[in-house]
Amino acid sequence: MPIDPRAGGARGPGSVSEVDVAGLTGAAVAQSGGLDAALLGDYVSALTRVSATRTALNRTELEGYRRLGGEAADAGVPLPALIDLYLSVTWRLWRYLPAVTAAVPTLALVQAVGETVMRAAGEAVTAVSDGHQMARQAVIRRQEAARREFIDDLLTGSSDVSGLLARAAGFGLDLTGPHTVVLARASTAFTEGSAQLNRVESALSGRGSPPALVASKDGLLVVVGTVNAADAVGRIVAAMRGVLGPRATTMKGGAWQIGVGRVRPGPVGVLLAYEEARDALTLAGLLRMDTPVVAAVDLLVYRVLLRDRTAIADLILTTLGPLADARGGAAILLGTLDAYLDAGGNTAETARRLHLSVRAVTYRLARIREFTGLEPADTGVRITLHVAVLGARLLDWPATALPTPS
Repeated sequence: MPIDPRAGGARGPGSVSEVDVAGLTGAAVAQSGGLDAALLGDYVSALTRVSATRTALNRTELEGYRRLGGEAADAGVPLPALIDLYLSVTWRLWRYLPAVTAAVPTLALVQAVGETVMRAAGEAVTAVSDGHQMARQAVIRRQEAARREFIDDLLTGSSDVSGLLARAAGFGLDLTGPHTVVLARASTAFTEGSAQLNRVESALSGRGSPPALVASKDGLLVVVGTVNAADAVGRIVAAMRGVLGPRATTMKGGAWQIGVGRVRPGPVGVLLAYEEARDALTLAGLLRMDTPVVAAVDLLVYRVLLRDRTAIADLILTTLGPLADARGGAAILLGTLDAYLDAGGNTAETARRLHLSVRAVTYRLARIREFTGLEPADTGVRITLHVAVLGARLLDWPATALPTPS
């Protein structure tokens, strides 16, 4: 009658040929959480062979264990449980190995068999671990490729809406509901390998946090967030600010800036929110806005100005074009006018902002009046000048040539 490997006591161990191998592996399977015994392959017979011949596992056997490790990974078996299965079989089988069950086992023989068995067990565990890791990496690469493709399709509008809705569910998003897109830019471009992406994702994965997808695109940190509560957008922005840390007072150096798109439903709404958030960051740079968070809804007037670039170019050339005839070009006088209008027409405040004397500012304002024929202090023309100056910022004039009015 086969000996139950779980039994002990006075009966003593039998040989491997007498062991109920199914019972032995069954006990190991139970200890490892009920894994499939097929994941062991021929491990019991291979271990018995190497203990008798004092040889190593051969290449074919090791390749088989790597394959089994890959199958375990594909089946969702955790690696620690798989290793536990192999080690459990090893120590349960030990007492039935030929050298141990010999009539008069010598210490030297037991030591030699022990070394052989431990080496074989280590090689087998290493092989299944390698197979498991390679399979897991392949799965991760496939998931990352699918995730990257989904993000690109979502943010470029290059895929069908129904397909995006179905794929979004796999990433925890229900795109039929309202969503927004929040972007962050910094002096160092964000990539999929940036640590900040994982930290933002962790910050947004707590209880009560809106479902969000965190990624990078074109050097920007991207968060596509579900807006399921009135404070959802604020929570997304707060999480990003917490991860990005303190920021400098300008966009130079290590500073960052966040752009927020408006809330809209559906994949098309996400695309529009993404474009709005990008535009907000672009406009903030052109307008030299130093605020840490810029919302698209607050910059609508500037988008209106840019909607007809030819018309705004015509206004700039007609109103401010004569400044190009000044010594040194238009840049210095345009900067003075810009600061003067931002200061509400206060000459002393303009001088403080430009680090000039009041006399120097007064002289420059006189030159502006001379070249343009317009009085900056006149409230009746100030709106025209203000729009022209804003247009010059947005079109980067005079550094960049303006489109030719028709």
